[in-house]
Amino acid sequence: MMNRVGVLCAGLLTSFVLSSSLCAKELPDFTELVEKQGAAVVNISTTQIMHETAGLPDLPEGDPFYEFFRRFAPQAPREQESQSLGSGFIMSADGYIMTNAHVVDHADKITVRLTDKREFRAKVIGADRRTDVAVLKIDATGLPKITVGDPNKLKVGEWVVAIGSPFGFDSSVTAGIVSAKGRSLPQDNFVPFIQTDVAINPGNSGGPLFNMSGEVVGINSQIYTRSGGSMGLSFAIPIDVATQVADQLRSTGKVTRGRIGVTIQELTRELADSFGLSKPNGALISSVEKGGAADKAGVEVSDVILKFDGKPINSSIDLPRIVAATKPGSTVNIELWRKGADKVVSVVVAQIPDETQPVQSAGKSADTVGEMVNRLGLVVSELSKEELQDLQASGGLLIQEVKGGAARAAGLQRGDVVLAIGNTRVHSLKQVNELLKQVPKGHNVALLIRRGDNTSYIAIKLDEK
Repeated sequence: MMNRVGVLCAGLLTSFVLSSSLCAKELPDFTELVEKQGAAVVNISTTQIMHETAGLPDLPEGDPFYEFFRRFAPQAPREQESQSLGSGFIMSADGYIMTNAHVVDHADKITVRLTDKREFRAKVIGADRRTDVAVLKIDATGLPKITVGDPNKLKVGEWVVAIGSPFGFDSSVTAGIVSAKGRSLPQDNFVPFIQTDVAINPGNSGGPLFNMSGEVVGINSQIYTRSGGSMGLSFAIPIDVATQVADQLRSTGKVTRGRIGVTIQELTRELADSFGLSKPNGALISSVEKGGAADKAGVEVSDVILKFDGKPINSSIDLPRIVAATKPGSTVNIELWRKGADKVVSVVVAQIPDETQPVQSAGKSADTVGEMVNRLGLVVSELSKEELQDLQASGGLLIQEVKGGAARAAGLQRGDVVLAIGNTRVHSLKQVNELLKQVPKGHNVALLIRRGDNTSYIAIKLDEK
């Protein structure tokens, strides 16, 4: 009896050893990948100087003494530093680094730390908020660099690895699989995200996603979470999309994208049937911008775009990405379905306005928008008739972006309306520039600002340079 039990146990042990050996062969080994590629991953820390006003007691706005202290209490400016962390990776040996745009957004100081503990001050070559890609440059040579892979060859279920600095823990390695490809996220029309279950946490943003060949296939950008930490839903920007953006940022400092001026919606099976299509493929046109590129090409509401420049539109989310990647000014063919038949039209692709420039309303000329960066640090545009009616104002300039430190320190915000300079009401950008020329450098200028239903003067010191 004892011998039989002994034989049985030995058999089970042998089976367990064989099973463990097979499992060990099937599980991936990431050590070589990390050893070869880890040195090209960097830690990025940023500092933003926040300007506050000290001296105002902590009183609710409804308190009867709130307005008194707001008007008469001594209020000295105070600076506070806000710091954040992120990740990035070295694109070239001469110091170009790729990361997320949100990692370096509004940063006054950017420090890049390598795995050998060297630290460098970095400057932003360019950043694109639409794809969340930024390119930095540090003054160094002979650096280790990543190898770019092809995200189109990724397969769902394939192993991938992330290296970054979650919560500031440098060179942390996490692994998982590709959960899905071509994911579309709200307000991210230009990025077909790679979804993974790799553990991504705050601080991983901007770091690389590697395939098992040690090639970068994506930039870890976003997570879906209810707790603030990883929940197994992370999203990476495909590296081919990021590289296209980075190349433009390095050459021109900005990104140009195509547009044709249509509003689209998803083509359901029911809609496809109603239009006589056998499959629900394509982008259904729900409106056409009057005078836009598509309108000039003869595109109509209810058309279904099947191909753009020879590229198939399988889903409506494909069209914005393909159009955006098309060079503005180029002429391309659109294959569409209209009233039960195929049709081809040619369109001259227009350009999406650069997001650092305000979008011009119909009828506004180029000189109605502009920058006052050197003097005030503002990007402004003139108000349309409709906007003036809504504000019940006779003039003013809408602040589209706050760029300068003095304007930001004064508390100006996007959406504020400049009604006057001193006691002179303003109606045009040209008038504002003429008024500012009369103010000596280094002197304060008073702006009458409207924010919501409130109007108040704010003083800004003009750039002395």
